[in-house]
Amino acid sequence: MGLAWQQAPLSAHPVGRFLVAQPLPEPLLFAEPLRRRMRVRFGGEWIADSEDVVLLHEPGRYPVAFFPLTDVADGVLTREERSTEHRVLGTTGWYTAKAGTAETRRAGYGFVDPPAHAAVLRDRVAFAWRAMDGFYEEDDRIVGHAADPYHRIDVRHTSRHLVVRDGDRVVADTTHPLALYESGFAPRWYVPRDDVDESALTPVDGQTFCPYKGLASYYDIGERRRAGWSYVDAWPEVGAVAGFVSFETDLVEVTLDGTRLELEPGQAVVPHGIDRGLDVDELRRTQ
Repeated sequence: MGLAWQQAPLSAHPVGRFLVAQPLPEPLLFAEPLRRRMRVRFGGEWIADSEDVVLLHEPGRYPVAFFPLTDVADGVLTREERSTEHRVLGTTGWYTAKAGTAETRRAGYGFVDPPAHAAVLRDRVAFAWRAMDGFYEEDDRIVGHAADPYHRIDVRHTSRHLVVRDGDRVVADTTHPLALYESGFAPRWYVPRDDVDESALTPVDGQTFCPYKGLASYYDIGERRRAGWSYVDAWPEVGAVAGFVSFETDLVEVTLDGTRLELEPGQAVVPHGIDRGLDVDELRRTQ
């Protein structure tokens, strides 16, 4: 997803490679100005407001927004005694945040004395995503993680023949699926409901949240747990796939023009971390 996640250029397992004579350093970090006004709300108060945010991309992680300490409200952050070590950027100092009636430990962190080549991160703080009330670009709430300017989704119509089987049972058969191309992922194929045997799908509890597509609902297919999914109310940016169904190629047989599809390595979603949150409750709080 974006620049450093999944199979992207700066990820741990990129699908492509840089055409250079010497190996690139590992890990390769990339920082850039966000060039968007970003704000943070905590304890019912605005605690940070900046047009000078720096976005840090690290392999295998979502982008992290670092705010200048000078753009954080006075008295909100208190440096803790605790510190950790980053393998490239050195000692990481942690902060307790206090605003209104709220107080949270490990609510923010920054690099105490970053090396000269990473001086752009000096005197900056990143806020623990799930500890805050919310993050905003201008007046719009941003959920999941800081927006990745390198993330893109394209949805394309096609007349290719896609068939989904669970053993001998045909679950879906279509000649007009949608191909969804998403940064860092292999293509995903979405099937119109009219071309799916709905009786083969058993809805299951539990949804997941994608910051670019919305809430995903899941289906068991026979004994195959959560083998299909659908963005029933997909966000407008990917509205073409709303209500369509996609299938896990490692759980059921999916063929495209007679060729069986396989799940590519590196496509599993990584766990959440302190600086990001992809929980359904966060999304629902914005609705």
